Amino acid sequence: MEHNIGSADRQTRVVVGAILAAVGLATLGGLLGFGPTVGAVATLLGVVLVATGLVRICLLYRLLGIDTSESR
Repeated sequence: MEHNIGSADRQTRVVVGAILAAVGLATLGGLLGFGPTVGAVATLLGVVLVATGLVRICLLYRLLGIDTSESR
């Protein structure tokens, strides 16, 4: 598959995803009082953002026809 995530988008996804995953794990561990559902959703969303940032392919972007990479 061809990359559809550019460098700025990639950096943003990795940083925001790592923060979301950390907040989600802290919530699930009882350190923050947001509740287990919010913790699970934040962790899952954070992991997805980090993963798509690392592989530089976003399937939602592909479905919507968005390409932030410099390949065009």
